[in-house]
Amino acid sequence: MSDTLRLSSETDLPWSKIIRSEHNLLYLDFYELWRYRDLIFLMVKRDFHATYAQTILGPLWFIIQPLLTSSLFTILFTQVAKISTDGIPPFLFYMSGVVAWGYFSDCLTKTAATFRANAHVFGKVYFPRLVVPIASVITCLINFAVQFSIFFLIYLVLLFKGASLHPSFRVIVLPVLIIQMALLGIGLGCLLSSMTVRYRDLAMAIGFLTQMWMYASCVFYPLSSIPKDWQWVLVLNPMVPVIESFRFAFLGAGTVEIWQLAIGAIVSAILLLLGVMVFNHTARTFNDTV
Repeated sequence: MSDTLRLSSETDLPWSKIIRSEHNLLYLDFYELWRYRDLIFLMVKRDFHATYAQTILGPLWFIIQPLLTSSLFTILFTQVAKISTDGIPPFLFYMSGVVAWGYFSDCLTKTAATFRANAHVFGKVYFPRLVVPIASVITCLINFAVQFSIFFLIYLVLLFKGASLHPSFRVIVLPVLIIQMALLGIGLGCLLSSMTVRYRDLAMAIGFLTQMWMYASCVFYPLSSIPKDWQWVLVLNPMVPVIESFRFAFLGAGTVEIWQLAIGAIVSAILLLLGVMVFNHTARTFNDTV
């Protein structure tokens, strides 16, 4: 009798943890992600140190890379190929594209390596797997902040020197552009990361495909240089409206229309939803496939 009473009183106690099956592939527990914010911070710190701990110049590479790349593009595409920059100073034209594209491509490549780079951790301890892509995007945001600061400093110098620049209130769209690039990078990166679990050869092709994508993203040329009948094809690439909007907001030149921004946002949203669905499915079965 006493055992029965004791068991009954124990079962009346509130549960400390409830384990349930979640069949919704779009399930996102934002509260759980928030509870693991300290882990996100630690992963951001780990990624930052792992990238530059053994380098001589360290974080100075954040500054060197866009400056050298923009200088090379200025020589090749302006002096040699004679490509128009819509009246924008060539160096600023190319640096704006390099900085914007650099943030997106970093988000994509780092997120795409989620399962491959963290297989040893995923098999030992539980935490929300989306913590890793979120930490990667925040790490890339630090790089972007440094590179954008250099771009803005050069921008102000040329502006005070009388360069043909037309800043406007449209610069307030910058946070929206950053969010869209981050979500696009997470969505496509999660999709590619999930696919590389089964198709390992795809991991070797990600860098090459990203490089090819850059050529179709108006980094080297303005959208206005493309015949109007074919511009809609490029606009299907969600990075084209982002880069054109970035240039239009800060430099006063670019081809930006509402329908282009709408298409870019819709494509980004579709890729994000698809990426999260596939990522959630892969996260449940990952330990059985490695």
